[in-house]
Amino acid sequence: MDRAELVELLSPEGLRLLDSLPEWDSKADVVRTVAELRKRGHSPALVAAVLSQAKLRHRARAKFGVFAERMLFTEAGLEQATRLQVAALHAGRFARAGIGHVADLGCGIGGDALAFAAVDLEVTAADADEVTAAIAAFNLTPFPRASVLHARAEEVALGGIGGAWLDPARRTTSRGRTAARIAHPSAYSPGLDFAFGLAQRMAVGVKLGPGTDRDVVPAGTEAQWVSVDGDVLELAVWFGPLARPGVGRSALVIRGDHAAELTAAADTEDAPAGPLGEYLYEPDGAVIRARLIGDLARANGGWMLSEGIAYVTADRAFDSPFARGFRVLDRLPNDERQLRQELARRGIGSLEIKKRGVDVDPAALRTRLKPKGDEAATIVVTKELGQRVTLLVERS
Repeated sequence: MDRAELVELLSPEGLRLLDSLPEWDSKADVVRTVAELRKRGHSPALVAAVLSQAKLRHRARAKFGVFAERMLFTEAGLEQATRLQVAALHAGRFARAGIGHVADLGCGIGGDALAFAAVDLEVTAADADEVTAAIAAFNLTPFPRASVLHARAEEVALGGIGGAWLDPARRTTSRGRTAARIAHPSAYSPGLDFAFGLAQRMAVGVKLGPGTDRDVVPAGTEAQWVSVDGDVLELAVWFGPLARPGVGRSALVIRGDHAAELTAAADTEDAPAGPLGEYLYEPDGAVIRARLIGDLARANGGWMLSEGIAYVTADRAFDSPFARGFRVLDRLPNDERQLRQELARRGIGSLEIKKRGVDVDPAALRTRLKPKGDEAATIVVTKELGQRVTLLVERS
């Protein structure tokens, strides 16, 4: 979105038109909708702006629920915005630490700032992009204790502010408005040297991508990987009073309305590897990123299936929010021709392929196996004590 489009959108006519539109329907005839709006006297620029926002609001419901209906977005801002459910956890950290005024530096469209303001924290938000800052200001209008600056994070005066939250921009937008992921943390905006350096002055939390190189995380901080419904969404690094004593690694797993957390002082050693048991477990991605697989295995009487591969196996079934379990039904041939014959013999036509630790493209393998039949099955292609295995499993 450029400045001209934002001006159109923020006009009284633009906001009234946007709020009057029905919920976005991807199957609707967009050309017909455009024609109808143009016939009612709306300019082409305004029609394009409101339809773009209607589509973004529809997508934003996954992150912001019903609040998305009264918010504005940019493509890149929505992509990087924290889900409201997770932003509320960030806000809780600052509130519990007794920090009453938070600077949200690089606030984007204001997702985290909304959560801070919702728990009655004073918020000074800032973004270097003029359009994004204006959108954040619109989204924060209901909160009188929240203000938004059009400024670089490094330029914001922090006197009297007790803590800072930074979500460095990890995407860049080209002229064609295509957002591309920034590969190296040194190119983030604001830079990590600045973000981490603030911890010398105040309580700081920094949101990073879940795949961020672990060497980037400073010593003495709490690194928390967060997953929601199976997707690892972020790595949050907490400094000072925002970091919990004795917690250096955390895996926070959220499924629906339930949250569970696995913590340790540091990375834990994997459990010893051993032969396949009756059950196979796939740790949640947050547990894998936090390197707490060994604790998960030991706490449930399990062991690693193969050194360096994130599968846990056990002879007894266990129920854990930190892993998905499978009962092992059979060993199948590793040879593709024999495997294809075995699947055909069993009448398996719907085939889920999971893999870990082996060079296999599940989609390509499924095509080559040509499954046919009325039965559905899941196979796992991995290694047992260093040797490739193909397992027929069912969810336990």
